[in-house]
Amino acid sequence: MRVLLLADTHLPVRARDLPTEVWNQVEAADLVIHAGDWVTAALLDELTARSRALLACWGNNDGPELRERLPEVARAVVAGVRVGVVHEIGASTGRERRMRAAYPDLDLLVFGHSHIPWDTETDGLRLLNPGSPTDRRRQPHCTYLTATLRAGRVDAVVLHELPPRTPRRIRRL
Repeated sequence: MRVLLLADTHLPVRARDLPTEVWNQVEAADLVIHAGDWVTAALLDELTARSRALLACWGNNDGPELRERLPEVARAVVAGVRVGVVHEIGASTGRERRMRAAYPDLDLLVFGHSHIPWDTETDGLRLLNPGSPTDRRRQPHCTYLTATLRAGRVDAVVLHELPPRTPRRIRRL
């Protein structure tokens, strides 16, 4: 199963839309996972319409409408992989140990919030953060992840770096 992992899209605050490359990945994926900070429900509606399947949670920047429609922690078994999706999981120091203790029933935990890509594994728990496709913050590029889930394993995790957006020209007055 081909999976697209997103987080921290912050639409329309950080960008007007997702990059075309990301929309192409949405349409190619068997499952889209979004780890929160949508900001507007319009993106949730569009991802739901354009993807084959969606597993998602809300983030700290998501208001009442998104929190009513999405769980704080989403869970599913996908291709034999026990998957969880959450937005915030605290400091990077000791993260693997804390998350293994907090989510002993998972094989894969996808998380957001930091906008910093992350890929580690400890005691059978794979932790993935796709970064952000629209707001790179302190990172050199906006990013997202793709992965393959099969037979209870997480394979072929790839970090995709997006080209910089073309700066908008300021109209002279």
